Amino acid sequence: MRRHVKFFILIFAALLAVSGVLVYGELCGDPAPAPAGGSRLPILMYHHVVPDGEDCNDMTVSASRLETDLQWLSEHGYHTVLPSELAAGIPLPANPVMITFDDGYRSNYELAYPLFQKYQAKAVISVIVYLPDCWAESSLSWDMCREMAASGLVEIGSHTFQCHNMDERYGCFTPDRANGVERKPGESDADFQTRVLDDIQKSYDRITEEVAAPTFFAYPFGRTDPDADALIQTLFPVTVVTSLKPVSADLSGGLYALPRITVSMDESLSRLLKKAG
Repeated sequence: MRRHVKFFILIFAALLAVSGVLVYGELCGDPAPAPAGGSRLPILMYHHVVPDGEDCNDMTVSASRLETDLQWLSEHGYHTVLPSELAAGIPLPANPVMITFDDGYRSNYELAYPLFQKYQAKAVISVIVYLPDCWAESSLSWDMCREMAASGLVEIGSHTFQCHNMDERYGCFTPDRANGVERKPGESDADFQTRVLDDIQKSYDRITEEVAAPTFFAYPFGRTDPDADALIQTLFPVTVVTSLKPVSADLSGGLYALPRITVSMDESLSRLLKKAG
């Protein structure tokens, strides 16, 4: 079983490199002016971290690039915040930023977590919960999740249980089909309940059992669906999507469907944040 899951994850990562990720376009307009009270928050999106010298794709960064980003944030007076702090209504610090990682790669523990400790940077890792439940070498284990969470630097969020196209698509986006939590054309209420809503609830329950009740949900592929949103918003106080261009989240409109900034090797963090405003 473990060998099968390892193969599945490797194929998932390889196909992700060539397929890319479609993002939720409705949040991709020009950034609104920052409201009084400082409610704008840049939310950075990472996925996989690889050792220096290995090839990167749009969803991976090298360990040295991640360290460069964290060092730059520290030196320029940025303060990292966690979803639980937003949910609790804690005011944003000066120069706030949220660091997010999707999927739950083992590299988040082996390469990213030591850097979080070095720079005292906080981050939220949204796991596809099926992966630690059927742990393989390429994914986080629950022990790793618990260790990181106990540090106070990391929170574990949900990226669904296995509703990330974890079928014959091996986790990749397909433009001609329902993706992630989207409802299939003609799908019955009962089938949608089983495929999507029960999956979301299971992800919440398993994270709660293994680590702590999650406050954060990252929509697979940034795709929302009104039939899933009600449950998601009931379970998770903070939810995020992605945007086609860098834009900071405006928290004055609430904590749901916040846009994120995709970080890759192609552009420096300072440039991305300048574009995001």
